[in-house]
Amino acid sequence: MQHLIQSPLDPTFVQNPYALYAEVFTGDTIRYWQDYEMPAIFDAANVQSVLRDRGFGRATPADQIEPLRPHLAAFNAVEAVSMLDLEPPDHTRLRGLVLRAFTSRKIKALAPDIHDICDTLIAALPRHGCDLIPAFCTALPVRIIARLLGVPEDISGDLLRWSNAMVAMYQAGRTLQTEQAANAAAIEFTAFLSDYIDIKRRNPQDDLISQLLRAEDNGEKLSRDELIGTCILLLNAGHEATVHTMGNAVKALLEHETPAYALTDQNIATTVEEVLRFDPPLHMFTRYSYKDTTIGGHIIRSGQQVALVLGAAGRDPTLCKDPDVFDPFRAPVAHAAFGGGLHFCVGAPLARLELQIGLQRLFAACPHLALSRSPEFANAYHFHGLKRLDVTY
Repeated sequence: MQHLIQSPLDPTFVQNPYALYAEVFTGDTIRYWQDYEMPAIFDAANVQSVLRDRGFGRATPADQIEPLRPHLAAFNAVEAVSMLDLEPPDHTRLRGLVLRAFTSRKIKALAPDIHDICDTLIAALPRHGCDLIPAFCTALPVRIIARLLGVPEDISGDLLRWSNAMVAMYQAGRTLQTEQAANAAAIEFTAFLSDYIDIKRRNPQDDLISQLLRAEDNGEKLSRDELIGTCILLLNAGHEATVHTMGNAVKALLEHETPAYALTDQNIATTVEEVLRFDPPLHMFTRYSYKDTTIGGHIIRSGQQVALVLGAAGRDPTLCKDPDVFDPFRAPVAHAAFGGGLHFCVGAPLARLELQIGLQRLFAACPHLALSRSPEFANAYHFHGLKRLDVTY
């Protein structure tokens, strides 16, 4: 297997990983990424194949589980019950409970809330211009997920702080300081949710926490730890990717001088799908191989971890014509921005609705929206989102 050397901490790479992806597509699309010490799969067909193959999964093989580290005790306790890192039957049980709250009816019912929050955020925009990431792109999804969970929106600052600290554990360049901050966030987050679960148990409402509690009370084997871990996962996953996609979408629309009719009711869905293909929020997701497998002519050994480069899969030349061109009017192309298989993102319908409504409302309220300086991506990988998005309107 051909080796690939590319530091994920290289600022040039982080600002434009697509240059590397394009180079990979000129040869073998499965490389041994030396910096990660694992095979990396870049092409769409093989990425989708592994995502759907039950011979690959997220759960760490028993012989590779790391010894307990006291400074990560609280963080690991949350991770241990996260369906993101579980396989059936535990994953099936937890996912089934969560999907009860993510019915199409429930998602559609959130549309008025999304419009309401958009109104509030747009009305509060500074007069002439701002950094749109905190002012709109971050604020919208965190408030929506707070409403979905049934927790107070006025603690959004704490939710973001806890989430950002924990999500940093999945980025390249993790340090002891990163780990300590994540563990501290897990302690605070767990304590808050533990107290709030008691409140919801006494006074249930039509929200996710109450619904999961009812499922627990009706005999489903959902422990308190699993309930806390599920809520943390939904908050972390439910806003992080949407924040990045919203920013990446505004950037793409403005840089390509996209006509307004791309955001009409008839076209907004395909525009959002093109953004997810063209510049997705998560560029890499890993799987473990549970058996010796041949992928693209390469043998992946049992127990080996594999990197699925989701960001590259959307730019695969076999996927569509001119994959490096942003074209919101192209026929929708199957992408991997929400993963696939058993771990396909449960919040995908909500994310799509937030993006569609959010982009329509923002551009309708700010018809002269323009970049005031070149957007800058955060110096982080595997997530791919903007650090700043300075605009005028």
